[in-house]
Amino acid sequence: MPDAAAAAAAVTRRPAATVAARRRSGPPPVLVRQVRNGIVESEHRGHIVETDVEGRIMRLLGDPDRLVTLRSTVKPFGAVALVEAGGLEAWDITPAELAIMASSHSGEDLHVRTIQAIYRRAGVSQSALACGTEGMPLDPLTAARLARDGERPSAIRHMCSGQHSVFLLLCKLHGWRPETYWEEDHPAQVAYRSAVARAFGVDPARLVTATDGCGIPTYAFPLREVARAYAFLADPSAVSPRDPRSALAPALVKIRDAMIAHPEMVAGNRERLDTSLMKALPGRIVSKSGMEALRGLAILPAARSGGRGGPSGMAIKIEDGDGYERAGWAATIEALVQAGVLEGQPLRALGRYHRPPSFDSHGRLAAESIADFELAPVGELIG
Repeated sequence: MPDAAAAAAAVTRRPAATVAARRRSGPPPVLVRQVRNGIVESEHRGHIVETDVEGRIMRLLGDPDRLVTLRSTVKPFGAVALVEAGGLEAWDITPAELAIMASSHSGEDLHVRTIQAIYRRAGVSQSALACGTEGMPLDPLTAARLARDGERPSAIRHMCSGQHSVFLLLCKLHGWRPETYWEEDHPAQVAYRSAVARAFGVDPARLVTATDGCGIPTYAFPLREVARAYAFLADPSAVSPRDPRSALAPALVKIRDAMIAHPEMVAGNRERLDTSLMKALPGRIVSKSGMEALRGLAILPAARSGGRGGPSGMAIKIEDGDGYERAGWAATIEALVQAGVLEGQPLRALGRYHRPPSFDSHGRLAAESIADFELAPVGELIG
C-alpha cells in the first residue's frame, strides 16, 4: 500500500500554495454551531472546496489538501466499470436500476424490488451479497416494520447493496467467481479500481487504499481532487479531448442522468439530503454523501441563479464525522446558498436541512444547528 502522505502529494496537482497556507493556519474553521436558547453547546469544524473541471479552486474554506477516504462518494465513478463493460445492454438495465448502483439507499421496499429485478434478469442470487446487514436498513419506518414482523434484514437492504451489485454483475458478465468478489485482488475489484483511477486521472497502482465498512476497498484523495471529480461528473463533456478522462464521458453522462432522473434511488424517500436536494433542484445538481461526513456535489452548467455558471464540483467534510448528520446538512445547504446555487422556493423547501432542529419530548423546538461561515471566492481570499 502506498504511503499516504506521498500519495496525497502525488494526486495534488495544483499547489494553490498561497491560498492553502492562509486557510490552514490553526485548527479547521467552525462551519456549524449547535445552539440551545442562545447557548452554543457544540461546534462542528470542517472544510469546503469548490473547483472547476480542471481542478482550479473557485471557493475555499479550510484545507483543500485534507486527505479523505471516498467511502460512498466513489459510487458514481465505480459504476463506470459496468457501463463500459456492456452491462446495461446485457440485461436491459434501466436508468432507475443504474442509479441504485451509484446509491447509498435506505433499504426501502422500492430499493429491494429494484435490485431484485436486476438479479432475476441476470441470473444472480442475492445470497451472494457480502455487504453485511449491520445497522440496516437506514429507513427507520422500514426497520420498525421488519422488527414488528420478526423479520431480520437481509444484505439486499444494506445501503451498499447497489454498489456490490456492480461487482456481482461484472462477475456474471465475465465468468468470474463471485464468492470472493469483495477481495482487493479480485478481477471485479481491479476493474472497479481502474474506473475510479481513470475518473480521478491517476495511475491505479498509486491509489491510497483502505477498507470500507461494507468490506470492500475504498480510496483516499485530497478534498480538492474529490471536488474536481465531481466537477467532471457535472459535465463530462467539459474536459478537453486530450484529457485521458474524456474517454469516460459517455458512461458518466449515463450515470449522472440516471441519478438526476431517479433521486429516490440515490438515497431514499424520507429525510435523506441527497434525494431531497436533487428533487429541489431538478437537473441542476448531483449530491452523493459518504460516511464520516463527506459529501460530493456536482453542480451542472447554468445551475446558479439566473442560469449562470459553468460546471463545478464541491467537496464538504465535517471533521468530527457528524454522527447526527446535522452539521453536514446545514453546511451543505449554506455552501450552496453562498455559491449562488440555492435560493427562493427550493431553499425554503430544504429549510429543515438548512437549520436542522432538535425537539424535546413534548415536540417543542429545543435547539438548532446553525451554519456560520463565509465561503468566499478564492480571488477575494488572495486579494
